Amino acid sequence: MNRRELLQAGAILGGAVLGQVPTAFAEESDGPLQFPPEFLWGSATAAYQVEGAWREGGRGPSIWDTFSHAPGKTRNGDTGDVACDSYHRWREDIALLKQLGLKSYRFSIAWPRIQPTGRGSANQAGLDYYSRLTDGLLKAGIRPLATLYHWDLPQALEDDGGWPNRDTAGRFTDYSRLVAEALSDRIENWVLFNEPKTFTQLGYLYGAHAPGRKDPLAFLRATHVVNLAQGQAFRALKETKPTLQVGGAFDVSPMLPATASAEDHAAAATADALLNLWHLQPALTGKYPAGVLPTDRQEDLLGFRPRDEAIVRAPFDFVGLNYYTGFRVSHAPGGSGIPGVNIRAEGATVPGAPREKTDIGWDIYPRGLHEILIRMQQVTGDIPIEITENGCAYNTRPDPHGRIRDDARIAYLRSHLKELHRAIKDGIPVRAYHLWSLLDNFEWAEGFAQRFGIVFVDFEQGQKRMLKDSGHWYAQVAATNRVS
Repeated sequence: MNRRELLQAGAILGGAVLGQVPTAFAEESDGPLQFPPEFLWGSATAAYQVEGAWREGGRGPSIWDTFSHAPGKTRNGDTGDVACDSYHRWREDIALLKQLGLKSYRFSIAWPRIQPTGRGSANQAGLDYYSRLTDGLLKAGIRPLATLYHWDLPQALEDDGGWPNRDTAGRFTDYSRLVAEALSDRIENWVLFNEPKTFTQLGYLYGAHAPGRKDPLAFLRATHVVNLAQGQAFRALKETKPTLQVGGAFDVSPMLPATASAEDHAAAATADALLNLWHLQPALTGKYPAGVLPTDRQEDLLGFRPRDEAIVRAPFDFVGLNYYTGFRVSHAPGGSGIPGVNIRAEGATVPGAPREKTDIGWDIYPRGLHEILIRMQQVTGDIPIEITENGCAYNTRPDPHGRIRDDARIAYLRSHLKELHRAIKDGIPVRAYHLWSLLDNFEWAEGFAQRFGIVFVDFEQGQKRMLKDSGHWYAQVAATNRVS
């Protein structure tokens, strides 16, 4: 496939065809659940979690390099230095995607590969790597869905204040423009940030993730700077190429009151505003959700300046939603760690039901996927939705014959896809589903102790890949476009 053919493939896979919402389908019997003809099945990874090669190709250090190398920060002291070695084995990973019959691959671009210090001109070796990956995907008939930020801030920018520093928004915008100028001739679909709620909270409020800070004011400032960056980068991509499809990926969950008390109902509403809407609503409306911060102090706490309501606007072409579990919320003074925000959110299950959990300890709540899609459409309206992540951690290993019988993962996926199907039948404009994850990988502070992949990676034996039973099952879903 020559360059012109690659460009044409990028337009078909990522342009007008995927700008459409799947057409409605008729009511079905109790048999297999058929998805709309245009529906896209895919999988997802993230740069620091799979690439490795942390000192190769001109890449600079990220906050996750620093954090994971600090004693006691990750389980077993694991790092992403090698991870799945996808930097060298990307062809093998594309072959797996093709073997599975998937038509969309969500990957992330490592900012430190493009700008080792977060500033200045682009590192050509970094751009070349993602150019090869993009061309390989298009040649295999797979849509590239690129995420610009999946938590790997260049360490030099953290040294200058990180996300609480307003200047970081400008640095992210410059980086986004560099990447778009190099790759938007072939990549039509872009995610700006992955889970801004999570990387700001865990990184700046609770200290459990990089950069490991515990500062409520820094956290609040970081949320606003990320929102400024979101709006600015959205416009930068559109200026580069107006036809690009640009969105964000937000981790969302139904927030259920723990009891029938008025206090718990109010806490659940606050949790919904802070955990589900804090980064999405400003992009769509220019305004933060009410009822989280004191009105008379909100602008000061966030570092809000005149005209910021216009800067944070990002009228997304699509919205990515990540779903894993639900939360039961109670009124708990000081429980959030943010002064004046009195909530505690814990894993949610249906009242009276067995508390089934994945191997990472997360409650299994498939009904929550339907519930949160209904809730989010109240905010997003007719904007197309893609499930950008959904999956579960089960640590099943190969049996003596080399087979990975991860039946629990198949059950998890089946139950959630049935709820997704129900949401589409109810009119929610979902056009794609990306399973997390293609590969077992470096799971942040959990290191290599939790396996989310449908492909087993043997980290002790040179990152050898082996398809799990769940991978064979998901390939059948993709091939038939239905769940049975």
